[in-house]
Order: sequence, then structure tokens, then C-alpha cells
Amino acid sequence: MTETAVERGRRKLRDGIVISDKMEKTVVVLVQEMKPHRLYKKVVRHTRRFKAHDESNECRVGDRVRIAETRPLSKEKRWRVAVILEKAK
Repeated sequence: MTETAVERGRRKLRDGIVISDKMEKTVVVLVQEMKPHRLYKKVVRHTRRFKAHDESNECRVGDRVRIAETRPLSKEKRWRVAVILEKAK
């Protein structure tokens, strides 16, 4: 995590996979969470899609990235790419 992120306080972080990079300076990141069902306790996969700001346009489809919560940047964009964890093969 960068120095500026620490100074701004606790931000939510999510790890996910880039599923679309067709927009300018924006990527769509698929985040999967495994949670037990409240009643039946079976582990269920929950998926969410986040639009994240990618200032340098270096993310590609298939990259594993960490996104950080930020102020609203557009109608649907409230996250930014903090770091690319693994490049796509």
C-alpha cells in the first residue's frame, strides 16, 4: 500500500480479475467472495463487478489486480487500481 493511502485512512481493498479493458482509463474487475449460506452453511460463491480507474491504461484482460476504494470518479466508478498483482499469461 502506498504512503498516501495510509494517510487518507482505512480504505476497502479487493482482489479481482480484469474482465474488460475496452474503456479509456477504466477497467471492469470481477471480485469473487466465498461465504457460507446463513441458514444452510453451504459455501456459496458471490461475484461482483467493479469499475476501477486505471490511470496509465496498463491493465489487460486476465490480470489479477488489487483495487482500492476512492471518491466517486464518475457515475459508476468508485474504485482505482492500486497494484497489478499478476499479469495475464
